[in-house]
Amino acid sequence: MSGNQNYINHVALVLDASSSMSHLSRKVVDVADQQIAYLARRSKELDQETRVTVYVFADTVECVIYDKDVLRMPSLKQLYRVGGMTALLAATLKSQRELAQTAQLYGDHSFLTFVLTDGQENASHHCVDAPARDPRELIRAVAKMIETQEDNWTLAVLVPDQMGKREATQCGFPKDNIAIWDATSTQGLEEAGQVIQQATEKFMVGRSQGIRGSRAVFSMGAEAVNEDTIKAAGLIPVNPSEYQLVPVAREAAIREWVVECGHTYRTGCAFYQLSKSEKIQAKKQIAVLEKKTDRVYTGPEARALLGLPDREVRVKPDHNDDFTIFVQSTSVNRKLVPQTRLLLMS
Repeated sequence: MSGNQNYINHVALVLDASSSMSHLSRKVVDVADQQIAYLARRSKELDQETRVTVYVFADTVECVIYDKDVLRMPSLKQLYRVGGMTALLAATLKSQRELAQTAQLYGDHSFLTFVLTDGQENASHHCVDAPARDPRELIRAVAKMIETQEDNWTLAVLVPDQMGKREATQCGFPKDNIAIWDATSTQGLEEAGQVIQQATEKFMVGRSQGIRGSRAVFSMGAEAVNEDTIKAAGLIPVNPSEYQLVPVAREAAIREWVVECGHTYRTGCAFYQLSKSEKIQAKKQIAVLEKKTDRVYTGPEARALLGLPDREVRVKPDHNDDFTIFVQSTSVNRKLVPQTRLLLMS
């Protein structure tokens, strides 16, 4: 790609507007508007052009905003109205088919779609936008479409429960592009909005490092780390003379253990191994350790690699056979977990 080609993101929200969403309808507008405001801010900061498309679906599928500059987006207040059944598969197919007609000239274009639903498919077979009447054929059509999408397409779905997850898997959604949200409360929808925002952050930061699409847009934390993503994020290993790995033999406060092992404790020099779900503040540094080589990668790119936004966020220590995540400690009495390791930066 020549240096003067710009990054152009086409971000689509495909929103369930069936009757069962009525108790959340005001919140849907809030969450969508927040997402758009966030996209506008990050587009300026990362110098990426972002264009937004919004579909709403119930018995039928309607495109209410098409490929509009994120800096000129209206509120969805006038555009989101609930009522009817759930033509989920028809909405997924129509959104992707129509977006595929967007011109991709002169620029590095990438497509990111989030489908949000609070229930199961039950209306596509009699929806005018569906390419088939047989529900099984519709599932096959979605699976085939996902399988044949180019590498600059990312399609993700938020479903209300395990059954929804099973259906999304049958439709060919990559497992790390499916998230479950709590569709019973406005709090659940608020959290779904945060999940979408984190996934978008990871996507946009990845874009600036040359990543074009993702089949693991919801995998936060360790699952997102592998040799390819490290390379794409431009992470450079820390010089081995600048760090030490210290085994933790018993439960102890972090400063006490560092001193007991014969090292000097300076605030911020010690990184503990992420071993349980916890909140990580915006200013905390992250380090990623490659298990087989004990190579360590750190810096702002390491945060970006895990999809951590520039605010406090909860991170899970997902299982990863090849990499371990370490978080900077700024306290002297953080309790260390036995049988983990401590990373000391000089």
